[in-house]
Amino acid sequence: MPPILATTVHELADAEDSTLHISPTIREIRILPDKLISQIAAGEVVERPASVLKELLENSLDSGARQLEIKLEEGGVRRISITDDGSGIPSEQLPLALVRHATSKIRNLDELESVLTLGFRGEALAAVASVARLTLTSRHADANHATTIDNNTGKIVPAAAPVGTTVDVRDLYFNTPARRKFLKNEQTEFGHCMEIIRRIALARPAVTFSISHNKETVEQWKGTTPAVRIGRILGEKFANSHLVLNEEATDLKLTGFIGLPAISRGRADRQFFFVNGRFVRDKLLTHAVRAAYEDVLHGKRYPAYVIYLDLPPQLVDVNVHPSKIEVRFRDARSIHQFIFHSVQRVLAHVAASTSVRQTAHLTNDNRITNNLAALHCNNNENHSRFTRTTSVSNSISNHEWVSQKMQLVDGELYSNHEVEANRAPPIKPFNTSSTSAIKSSASNTITYEQPLGFAIGQLHGIYILSQNTYGLVLVDMHAAHERILYEKLKQALAVNSIPVQSLLIPITFFADPVEIGTAEEHRDTLTTLGFDLARISPTTLVVRTIPALLNGADVQALVRAVLVELHQYGGSRVLTERKHQLLSTLACHTAVRANRQLTLVEMNALLRQMETTERADQCNHGRPTWYQLALSDLDKLFMRGR
Repeated sequence: MPPILATTVHELADAEDSTLHISPTIREIRILPDKLISQIAAGEVVERPASVLKELLENSLDSGARQLEIKLEEGGVRRISITDDGSGIPSEQLPLALVRHATSKIRNLDELESVLTLGFRGEALAAVASVARLTLTSRHADANHATTIDNNTGKIVPAAAPVGTTVDVRDLYFNTPARRKFLKNEQTEFGHCMEIIRRIALARPAVTFSISHNKETVEQWKGTTPAVRIGRILGEKFANSHLVLNEEATDLKLTGFIGLPAISRGRADRQFFFVNGRFVRDKLLTHAVRAAYEDVLHGKRYPAYVIYLDLPPQLVDVNVHPSKIEVRFRDARSIHQFIFHSVQRVLAHVAASTSVRQTAHLTNDNRITNNLAALHCNNNENHSRFTRTTSVSNSISNHEWVSQKMQLVDGELYSNHEVEANRAPPIKPFNTSSTSAIKSSASNTITYEQPLGFAIGQLHGIYILSQNTYGLVLVDMHAAHERILYEKLKQALAVNSIPVQSLLIPITFFADPVEIGTAEEHRDTLTTLGFDLARISPTTLVVRTIPALLNGADVQALVRAVLVELHQYGGSRVLTERKHQLLSTLACHTAVRANRQLTLVEMNALLRQMETTERADQCNHGRPTWYQLALSDLDKLFMRGR
């Protein structure tokens, strides 16, 4: 029989082989010392050097600083020093600045609920001072000289310094060595510090930043406009490949810059969202932006953006966590819908009809440089591909469109029911009499009223070459046609009126039990999508109708693709959250393929359709559909004018 278990604490403690140690003494309840309270609080506020840096920078900005000098040593572990030109702190209030829950930013609950300052809890300096050696030097505008206080000694002495404040933090976690062991190496910690500085610099582009690490200057960002600051921090690719966001609704205002789908990334590391000037991480905001990109960005790709949301402070709670990086909205659903529709509207611009224009620039060595992957969708076709490198720009500062006239002409892609089933659909002729296509200017130079110009040829059965006022336009015909079909399918499905085409000769094909079962189970969904699909034997399905827009595609491949989606996700999900992926697949199956020779009339019809189709700058997978190569770029290739 097993031994009888010890029934008292003393017996258990006296057990020879026992590894459980429980004190028999019950401690009395006591109030913790202020020093220990501050160190406990520091665990929430001061996670690493970057946390200290964030709190100090926010205090500087709250003081009205316009210039910030940041000095780091050993990734911020050995030293973090910030000097600002803010309003400064009166000498008699310096000791109070280091006391927990002492702040000048709020006085009562009403002010807390309408706070617009970055800091307000009065914990940062006290928390930092409890785990590091801190000296605070400040001079108020009304003072004759500055004053310094040493947190370790409590001494207050006069100092020589201009108006503003300097906070010098040294030897982080010197008195809590266990916490210091959790820090990473110097470069990693410095990287986290730089990320904090970038966020703050994006939030306040008018503020000048000077950053040094180990006594070497790392960055110097002068106060400037948001667009210039974003270009300095996020790089030239984002600066040249973004759309401007500027939307308002009642008390809400959304501004900023959202990256084109072509510069999407494999990581969500270029996403900056600011609420009333405060960088936040919020699932609601992230989901709203991601949902807006759903039409142009599929797969595990993440958009890049810098977005500013301004709203009355009463509508958002920033007092959620001591780090102040989380927020809660009073009306979360309205905020989500406002952001979603605002971003979606900007992304849904018509190709070449807005102030955004894609331009390929040449480098000094006369090569077209490329930051993008493939320029066209993968059609699963065996055709030769060329290594091409192009950089994209959405700026038209150097050129203006001579004319932005957009007319819906007769250049409509349509299905010819007389063509063979395995042919791509032909294109309806373009009626050039419906618009004055080309004009001659006073200087006898030809100007084109259509932004994408007029086709002059086809390259390797893949690209359309078009001539417009500014030079050469390169169009990926499959990607462009795919987007046009996708938008038409989406609009038709939205109003439950997808036009169908009855097949003159119904198509039958062998199907396995899973496909047959899926077809019978989801017959209503298939009808909604425009397919009349039925079983005529235990191993055979027959297709009698398909969506008219998809006529000419491989019917069997289309049906199988739909059945796979229905089997995997079910009818309700396919028509809701998966509808974009399904329609994109259907459009890709139907769009004109590589090596399909088009006439000039057909090419021009495609260009006119692009000019009147939303989101036609990108295919359904987020890749660009066209590029502009300016005459000046061509001149560089041939060294004209030198």
